[in-house]
Amino acid sequence: MKRLSLLLAVALGLATAVSARPAVIECWFVEDAGGGKLAKKPAALLLRQGAESPPLRPDLAPERYLKIHDPAGALQAAFRQYPRDAPAPRCEMSLYVPLPASAKWLSGLTPEQSCPRALDGTWLMVSMSSPFLSLSSLLRPQSEPQPEPALITMATAVLTVFTHTPTPRIPMGQDALLDLSFAYVPLTPKAPSLAPGPPPFGLEWRRQHLGKGHLLLAVTPGLNGQVPAAREGAVAFAAWDDDEPWGPWTGNGTFWLPAVRPSQEGTYLATVHLPYLQGQITLELAVLKPPKVALTPAPLVWAAPGEAPPELLCLVSHFYPSHGLEVEWELRGGPEGRLQKAEGQRWLSALRHHSDGSLSLSAHLQLPPVTSEQHGARYACRVHHPSLSALGRSAEVTLQVAGLSGPSLEDGIGLFLSAFLLLGLLKALGWAAAYLTTQNSMEKKTE
Repeated sequence: MKRLSLLLAVALGLATAVSARPAVIECWFVEDAGGGKLAKKPAALLLRQGAESPPLRPDLAPERYLKIHDPAGALQAAFRQYPRDAPAPRCEMSLYVPLPASAKWLSGLTPEQSCPRALDGTWLMVSMSSPFLSLSSLLRPQSEPQPEPALITMATAVLTVFTHTPTPRIPMGQDALLDLSFAYVPLTPKAPSLAPGPPPFGLEWRRQHLGKGHLLLAVTPGLNGQVPAAREGAVAFAAWDDDEPWGPWTGNGTFWLPAVRPSQEGTYLATVHLPYLQGQITLELAVLKPPKVALTPAPLVWAAPGEAPPELLCLVSHFYPSHGLEVEWELRGGPEGRLQKAEGQRWLSALRHHSDGSLSLSAHLQLPPVTSEQHGARYACRVHHPSLSALGRSAEVTLQVAGLSGPSLEDGIGLFLSAFLLLGLLKALGWAAAYLTTQNSMEKKTE
């Protein structure tokens, strides 16, 4: 009975997960309009459907209303972790032309002189992006729309590449692990001229900088060719996950970059190459380091009634990046007994750069003259930064008004003078003792 209950719970969980995935993705079909301009037309992808007919879409041309056939289950896998309440990803669709890869180290993928006839016909490339998913899929649509109640075009997802970490945020000095999955459905299954098993493929990871992609890693599982050496210690776990004789096949190209530094953040391009077919996705890697916060003088700051306390200095050190940093000054427990913005003149220093790429600055606050009611109030320096929680990080000092608690200002001056006189007396006694010792030594030598 327990086993039946467990199976029922699992089934209900899977049903919930399936229903959470979007059934229809709204897209824009983008094409060249001439003169350097692009034209956008509405389109839609029907990812899943029950027993009912496809919903009517009179606003869409049949060639832009696509019912997706996904034999590898890649699109389902891509949306399996998609949050239920998250907005649908941005989607664009355009025409695609199969071409061989231009890189020399990928020449082994296309030994033939021309594109095979099996790749003739119309191809579409679909790109989806959101904070939770980056996906690219090459679709092979049928030539004619299906005569269903709603005119719709059937399309097969041939090559799909996706990641669940499109915007990784990596603490500085830690390793970056960027997941990458892909799937391929052969166009001519069980063809006599083809060997069974997954085909060789090429994988490259690049970092985009100043409009150019700098190659960090290139691998060619299944090919015996020379590839460029990996840079910056990058490693990829690139392989087909299964070995079905005739497909479809799924693969993995997860990327590992050790001990990331600020210079390594930016746009990363992951491209999976098959003969004449390429799927590429984009990731935006951000490097973060939370700031250290220290406030001086601490833990107490003294002032007499009617006088201004010493300037407060808040040291915000070894953080990254510079944008998004905010410094606030707060007064806690003042005359009104509540948290409020501290009054006074404030300013920030220039940024200081450290050898590891992190930054530091100092925030200054010159307080106005204090009153006796402010005795015991606490001044806090609160820092907000993208690497911190919404509350940020703070440091504080307590204001002591002289004459109300502890030694008064006059007492402090008296103690200082007493200490000064005592120190002078001790020095005088030391000199006298040294003089007497010298005289005694001279008298003994005379005798």
